[in-house]
Amino acid sequence: MANLHKRTCLKTNTEIIFIKNRKFLIFYQVMKFRILFIFTILMCCSNVWAALPEAPAVIYSVEGKRANASWLPVDNSSKYRLHWLPYPMPNPVETINSLDLGTETQVSVMLDDGAMFYVAITAYNQDGESALSNIEVVAINNEFSGGDTTVFTQTSSAFDNPAPNLDSEGVARHLIGDSEFEQSFVTAPALVNSGLGPAFNNNSCIACHPKDGRGRPPEEGETSNSFFLRVSIPGIDQKTGGPIAIPGFGTQIFDRAVFGVQPEATVETTYAEINGRFGDDTAYQLRKPVFTIANSYISLPNEYLMSPRVAPPVFGRGLLEAISDETLLDWADEYDLNDDGISGRVNQVWDAISETAVIGRFGLKANSPSVLVQTASAYHGDMGITNELFPEESTAGQPQNDGSSDDPELRQGVLDDVVFYIQTLAVPARRNIDNPLVKRGQILFDQAGCTSCHIPTVTTGVLESVPEVSNQVIHPYTDLLLHDMGEGLADDRSDFLANGREWKTPPLWGIGFTKVVNGHTFFLHDGRARNLMEAVLWHGGEAESATEYFRTLSSTDRDALIKFLESL
Repeated sequence: MANLHKRTCLKTNTEIIFIKNRKFLIFYQVMKFRILFIFTILMCCSNVWAALPEAPAVIYSVEGKRANASWLPVDNSSKYRLHWLPYPMPNPVETINSLDLGTETQVSVMLDDGAMFYVAITAYNQDGESALSNIEVVAINNEFSGGDTTVFTQTSSAFDNPAPNLDSEGVARHLIGDSEFEQSFVTAPALVNSGLGPAFNNNSCIACHPKDGRGRPPEEGETSNSFFLRVSIPGIDQKTGGPIAIPGFGTQIFDRAVFGVQPEATVETTYAEINGRFGDDTAYQLRKPVFTIANSYISLPNEYLMSPRVAPPVFGRGLLEAISDETLLDWADEYDLNDDGISGRVNQVWDAISETAVIGRFGLKANSPSVLVQTASAYHGDMGITNELFPEESTAGQPQNDGSSDDPELRQGVLDDVVFYIQTLAVPARRNIDNPLVKRGQILFDQAGCTSCHIPTVTTGVLESVPEVSNQVIHPYTDLLLHDMGEGLADDRSDFLANGREWKTPPLWGIGFTKVVNGHTFFLHDGRARNLMEAVLWHGGEAESATEYFRTLSSTDRDALIKFLESL
């Protein structure tokens, strides 16, 4: 928080530049010392100068939308001032807002829902002003991460609740979608849930997104239920602008198949350890995965591209879909015109409904435009279940294709019900927001520059047919934009406008519940990070300076920043 109370003390080198004569320089320094010494004695002995007051020790509290601050009177102080800045801190800081409080030792103010401010108090008298008091972030309803869709469940079901602002009809439909989300598909022909595969990655939505949460990566020699490998050949599809499928494989390796059908290939995983040290010389280790395609049913081309994926959580997506395109474009700064080192941009992707290019916001590279398209694509691409948006088999043109004419395989209405279910999943509330370590971590998170991409607060627009997620003040900690994350995380595979070093900023809400809900703490697009500390350290590219800031923090401050993330 040094930026809040800069007292710039510039020591010029004028003496060295302009005083060439060494003897005169020595005389000058001696006389300057004597003058400063005499001036100091006079100050100490005189009654003219009074000591500046000490900074107050302030107690902050929030009650509903009312923010309060109080402190004990400070010796040698006449009056007090309130100082504040918005959180995240503007870059650059042009003006610190101040309000003279006179002799009051408390202040209370009503704020808007979702408001977040840095706040501090100073004491002053006729001779000057104290340093800033303890600085805190005062936030209104900050625990309501999903606005009115927030739930305060702290159990393993934290991710799979209906939004509490649904009416009875909405809850009923949500529960229908929930049931469909959990359905397992089987080999055709079958009376129920027929049409799996013939080649596929999994047989249900819930298998990839357990408890609507985060999947886990494969360990060495293991096959993960919630992991798959995107593939393509170099170039851009002339119709869609997206990746070009590998002939005989498509854009995703199907590592499973129904009885009597050969999977496309298997994916083997190994890990390489990378050693590093924090600024205080504490050692840490990162692990980098290496994925190899093996046992392919036909030969792969000489040149192809791969991009690993671990399934992310699905709650809160209706709220993210309700953020307006105008908001995303306002956040974007592709050419870094504000010179802050961050140049996020929107992805432009093919929309299977309108058959036009639109802004992408879902998928780890923002390669999908809507919950509807992404859900239909998952049925088709992950399970081989044809539907009204993707009526052709995912193995069309391959020897695995069964050649049956039972398409679309997904029953009419199921897709819409599952989409509504996903759009109306509640967001878990923040925890431990009054913990001093969490408060400290929230400030460090901003100081590091993390809020440049992980934007804390936004108000949603209107999502047609889902009023429950419309016009909500939410705290997702994302900008849904593409950012260069450096060579360490690069997959070298383009996806529409996203290049091989770019990834979408993932929302951070609920991230602290991952261990409770899914029993692990694997993060990032391929699950390489074994905890939040490692996830931060893998950030490069535009986030390089933020990572270095974190790496050089004291162990106490590193722990504080992680505690803040765990509170989300």
